[in-house]
Amino acid sequence: MNLKEIIEDIYENVKGIEQKGELASYIPELAKVNSENFGVHISTIDNCNFGVGNSKDKFSIQSIAKVLSLSLAYRTLGESIWERVGVEPSGTAFNSLVQLETDKGIPRNPFINAGAIVISDILISILENPKEDFLAFVRSISNDDGINYSTEISQSEKNVGFRNVALCNFIKSFDNIINDPADVLDLYFNLCSLEMNSKQLSKLFLFLANDGRRLFDNKQIITQSQSKRINALMLTCGFYDESGEFAFKVGLPGKSGVGGAIVAVHPKHYALVVWSPKLNTKGNSYKGMKFLEEFTTRTKQSIF
Repeated sequence: MNLKEIIEDIYENVKGIEQKGELASYIPELAKVNSENFGVHISTIDNCNFGVGNSKDKFSIQSIAKVLSLSLAYRTLGESIWERVGVEPSGTAFNSLVQLETDKGIPRNPFINAGAIVISDILISILENPKEDFLAFVRSISNDDGINYSTEISQSEKNVGFRNVALCNFIKSFDNIINDPADVLDLYFNLCSLEMNSKQLSKLFLFLANDGRRLFDNKQIITQSQSKRINALMLTCGFYDESGEFAFKVGLPGKSGVGGAIVAVHPKHYALVVWSPKLNTKGNSYKGMKFLEEFTTRTKQSIF
């Protein structure tokens, strides 16, 4: 199977479709991104790399960083982490407050905003220098010191992050936030501002295709069991209230971000990133979803 030819062909097909999405304009800095950007990069377990389009342009990975913050917290705390955050699909928008009252401040999963805020609180409790230590963790997975936060993006999110402030304080009222909400939100906004390109992001996520091990030296980042469970969470919860649709049409663990990127993982095979900033009504990349559906259909490769 020639993945390069398949990717190039699908890229050209999807590039030409009518772009029905909208930029995430509620974050001012994201509204400035060129809406026509479209990049794809695949990194495989057997060290093949191929990109097309705007695959070398950097973007804010946004909620995709929630997989990385979960990985760091999970490897440190182990199974006790699930006492503070659940593993069920939410069926609601990523920034919803609806279920927190019923669930007594326990977010449904770590990939909605409420869950990622609780994970940020955990990281503040276990890390000496949370922002610096989290960034060092991300860089260590990919052996890439070029990955960094975007001050402009994080500040832009802080300026309009009233709903996340409400989420954090509401969870605090149920005693599921231990630290100062201002500190928790500062870490949360920063981790969502991580910037990288499609190649960097696909290489970074190879550890989840490699049983929790870094590809370049086979060092264990998280256990094989933890890797399996994070992949399971990406499959069931990685796309907010469109997660079922993604599992149905694409059939891979994945995670999206409102910066327009989607990372999809095929365990023991590859990590594939598609970036196109315009989002569908569920907050996922419009062209990204189309590309990945066609990719797994054409390659006949999914986890099912």
